[in-house]
Amino acid sequence: MTRIAVIGGTGYAGSHIVTEAVRRGHTAVSVARSVPAERVEHATYIEGTLLDVPGLVAELEGVDVVISTVPARGDMLGKVREGVAELVAALPPTVRIGVVGGAGGSLVAPGGERVIDQPSFTEEYKPEALEAIDILEDLQRNDHGHDWFYIHPAGGFGAWNPGERTGTYRDGGEVIVTDAEGESYISGPDFAVAVLDEIENPKHSRERFTVGY
Repeated sequence: MTRIAVIGGTGYAGSHIVTEAVRRGHTAVSVARSVPAERVEHATYIEGTLLDVPGLVAELEGVDVVISTVPARGDMLGKVREGVAELVAALPPTVRIGVVGGAGGSLVAPGGERVIDQPSFTEEYKPEALEAIDILEDLQRNDHGHDWFYIHPAGGFGAWNPGERTGTYRDGGEVIVTDAEGESYISGPDFAVAVLDEIENPKHSRERFTVGY
């Protein structure tokens, strides 16, 4: 059993990760700025934020894995990168770090361009995507002794396109995963399956990977 803390645990990605962790018998700690009325049974809920890393670290004592699912949007735009960097530096090196990024940093082909650099990428999403890419580059550049992984969901991932749990997905390495029709999608529950599979059976030590159908 692994003690897993999910920062942003009440959001779309975070809540599915908490649910899947509990389903598999792990200790799941959901961290968010407020405790929700509806909670996953057997999960622990605490208040915490990347805007107060010292307080957050105190709450996370004893965890094995910390996953940040906080998107750089709204009032968090421009603040998530700094918060994740501070958190990584403050956590003991025995803690594994996981970061949920966006599809924008994925490559369109092996050794090719990034999704964010394609003309079809929506302009309004670029600030969030660029900050997510910066977080990845910080992890790649700065060595605080932690093992870490960074996961890019498929392009069609979000509360607006929820889907069901099938227990299946494909790992695309650095390349965005698309189906035979060129669509890129993964449900919230199956994205969480991919995250928990990586925690239970690590295949991506200090590297990123993409998931989709």
